[in-house]
Amino acid sequence: METMPNWLHKRAQMTPERVAIIENGTQVTYKELQKKSVEVANGLRAEGIDKGQHIGFFMQNSLEAAVCLHALMYIGAVIVPLNHRLTAAELSFQLDDAELTYVIADDELVGKTTDALNDSNVSLLVYQQVKPGSQDLSKLEVTIELDQLHTIMYTSGTTGKPKGVMLTYGNHWWSAISSSLNLGHDVHDRWLCAVPMFHMSGLSILLRSVIYGITMIIKPRFEPHVVNQSIQQEGVTIVSVVSAMLSRMLDDLGGASYPSTLRCVLLGGGPAPYPLLTTCERKGIPVFQTFGMTETASQLVTLSPEYMLLKQGSAGKALFPSEVLISDNDNVLSPGEHGEILVKGPTVTSGYWKRNEATHEALRNGWLHTGDIGYMDEDGFLFVLDRRKDLIISGGENVYPAEIESALLEHHAVKDAGVTGIQDEKWGEVPVAFVVKDELDLSSDALLAFLSERLASYKLPKWISFVDELPRNGANKLQRNRLNNTRETNR
Repeated sequence: METMPNWLHKRAQMTPERVAIIENGTQVTYKELQKKSVEVANGLRAEGIDKGQHIGFFMQNSLEAAVCLHALMYIGAVIVPLNHRLTAAELSFQLDDAELTYVIADDELVGKTTDALNDSNVSLLVYQQVKPGSQDLSKLEVTIELDQLHTIMYTSGTTGKPKGVMLTYGNHWWSAISSSLNLGHDVHDRWLCAVPMFHMSGLSILLRSVIYGITMIIKPRFEPHVVNQSIQQEGVTIVSVVSAMLSRMLDDLGGASYPSTLRCVLLGGGPAPYPLLTTCERKGIPVFQTFGMTETASQLVTLSPEYMLLKQGSAGKALFPSEVLISDNDNVLSPGEHGEILVKGPTVTSGYWKRNEATHEALRNGWLHTGDIGYMDEDGFLFVLDRRKDLIISGGENVYPAEIESALLEHHAVKDAGVTGIQDEKWGEVPVAFVVKDELDLSSDALLAFLSERLASYKLPKWISFVDELPRNGANKLQRNRLNNTRETNR
């Protein structure tokens, strides 16, 4: 059983006066953050929260949310982040499935929990009503065990009910170390968090910041202008985004550029469109494309900026000390051959909460079967093509929605694009596209003509629907399973 000091506790001892968090111009040092977290931890214990309990975290990005998360770690509770964009029915399922004893919500979100908490034994605590306790450490966890369960984080649930991914302190620790060995870190780094803390992307920023001893700049939500302003004025060195977010940031940026202090734009959420990458290269924006998932505690593969265009479409190479291979029915494939992406390493989950069958299906012979399709080139770079469940088989040909989306986004008048498959009597399945356009006179015929110069005929969408917006989750990832429910404005 390997142990180490509680991360915030150790950090406050090492660098007490270093700035931990900036929110709306307010700066909090690690000493102050530790003090607040201990007081809240004792306050939560007085309310009945104890070590090992599963506690729902239902808060918006804020300093208070960061304090709450650290307080729960001091108690030794298992954190279950809850997406505040879910419906009452979706929340109710997760409350029951995770076997929660309490949900901690901030006062702005309390109303959203009412229906979900009906007919449940889960108690609600409003964070702002919790009275801070003392500085007494005697009942708190100042030491952690690396195999101790830290988080149960629910996946998006694109098919069936969401599954709770179990992640230990060790998973999060090795994720932070792996990222640091790849990106490096500097005591002057400032990591902007405009992605939700209830998602892996936001939670990992909080955990890595305290492990590295750097500053986390918190924004309540993603707003392109606010993020750009922070990069320009608050000394941001690292920011985590997905392609849709970065595209909106560049639209807002216009002809301006980012300062040289911005050294890393971590880009996740799937393959990046080529036009987006060329714009970033032209503007000198250091984009690190990544591949990872909740099951790997964030990024597992990363592509450095120098390969951004040379290896266009690649997610990069596996970080230390993880491994990646391509498999077809448990047979390892050669470079260039398409198959399922398998990953292995200390960041990989031990399984899904109360889902033994799903765990055994995903974790076999020490490898996590990701459900993603990809290939490795001769140089060992990973290329992620699509989710296996999103693959469209049309007339016996494999069609990858992400490839069509990337081609659509090359058109100057296409703001956003999503592709899915529908049943077809002749071909079995055919792709269809949903597009958010920038110009009113853009027609589907013009777009299809544009695509026909870039894609084989069997990859062309059967039809294109123009919509106001695409369905995306809290991490701004496209939800393809909801595309057919998207309101059509024109076809």
